[in-house]
Amino acid sequence: MHSRVINKSILYIQDIILLILCIVADRISKYYAITKLKDHPAVSAFNGLLEFRYTENPGAAFSVLEGQTSFFILIFIVVLFTGIYYIIKSPGRIKYIHSHICIAFILGGAIGNIADRILYSAVIDFIYFISFDFPIFNVADVFLTVGTVGLVLALVFYYKEDDLNFLRFKEKKIREI
Repeated sequence: MHSRVINKSILYIQDIILLILCIVADRISKYYAITKLKDHPAVSAFNGLLEFRYTENPGAAFSVLEGQTSFFILIFIVVLFTGIYYIIKSPGRIKYIHSHICIAFILGGAIGNIADRILYSAVIDFIYFISFDFPIFNVADVFLTVGTVGLVLALVFYYKEDDLNFLRFKEKKIREI
C-alpha cells in the first residue's frame, strides 16, 4: 500500500499549499500580537491556563544566542536547502507524504521566524502557558516543533534505512587509465 506511486507534482503542490498556510497563519498571528498586544496588558484565555502577552526575543529558544541574526540566517539557509533537497529527491510514493508534511511545517516555521529577525531584529513571541510556566512562544515555533518531532518519529519508527537511500549522494566512479 505505501509503495503506491503518486505524481510528484501533487506532492509539490501539497508542500507549497501547506507551506503557504503555515506562513500565513504565522504572519496573521504576529500581526495580531503587534497590533493588539504590544504595549498592552496580557490577555488571559481558557480560565487562566493560557495568556497572550507580547514579547520580542532577540535570541533562540530561552533567549540563547541573543543578537546573532547572521548565525540564524545561516542556520535558516541550511534548513531551507536541506528541506528543498529532501522534497526534490524523495520518491513519488504515498509513503513519503508524512515527511513532506513535516518538512513543510519546519520550513513554514523557519520562514516565519527568520522574517521576524529580518523585519524586527527579534522574533515576536506571544503565547504563554501560565500553568506550566513554559517559555513564551509563537505559531511558527509550534510548526517548527510539530514538524521536527513528527519527522524524527517518522525517521526512527516509520522509515527503514533503505527507504532513505535516495538521500545518499551518488559516488563518482573513478576509471583507471
